[in-house]
Amino acid sequence: MKILMVLTSHDKLGDTGHKTGFWLEEFAAPYYTFLDAGAQLTVASVAGGQPPLDPKSDDPEAQTEFTQRFKDDLQAQQVLANTVALADVDGSEFDAVFYPGGHGPLWDLSENADSIKLIEQTLADHRPVAAVCHAPGVLRHVKNSDGTALVKGKKVTGFSNSEEDAVGLTDIVPFLVEDELKANGGNYSKGDDWSSYVLTDGLLVTGQNPSSSVECANALLKLL
Repeated sequence: MKILMVLTSHDKLGDTGHKTGFWLEEFAAPYYTFLDAGAQLTVASVAGGQPPLDPKSDDPEAQTEFTQRFKDDLQAQQVLANTVALADVDGSEFDAVFYPGGHGPLWDLSENADSIKLIEQTLADHRPVAAVCHAPGVLRHVKNSDGTALVKGKKVTGFSNSEEDAVGLTDIVPFLVEDELKANGGNYSKGDDWSSYVLTDGLLVTGQNPSSSVECANALLKLL
């Protein structure tokens, strides 16, 4: 069982002067969920090398057993520091693809041709794709074989407008995940803010927020 995890390389939070990147819990929790299930993991990012960590995901209140495990795991830190460039990845080598969130993917992965192609080919080959929190935003330009939007008519979730408003970034992000999924015809729904909420529709798994990362990873494993 080989799983590819794809991370952002974008580190600028719009024009705020603040940093962004991937969200630590949304990487660490699925990483260990997959590892403990016996999966072989490859971690890629848009630019390769060390992907940027959203500094807010390193705050004390954002820590979990998984983030602590990561901070004690030198091998995992080396894996993260040496991610493969997404352009060099052969998606056919993997049984599934998982996208952790953070605000970074809204800027780079959502527009990245290699990412779009990876998702389209993975699903066309009947292999599952999962994305959590802001990462469902990477689906915005992904198409079905007939040219329609991938999410059209599908049950999907992702970081909600109310959650974005709560973190004060509604006017900073390039688009709102909830709005974009709806605009592309997705059957968007959500749970309570900050609670775990995950949907599976066929081979597509989406999770709403950081609290959804473990459930999202387990839903992907269930498909495998």
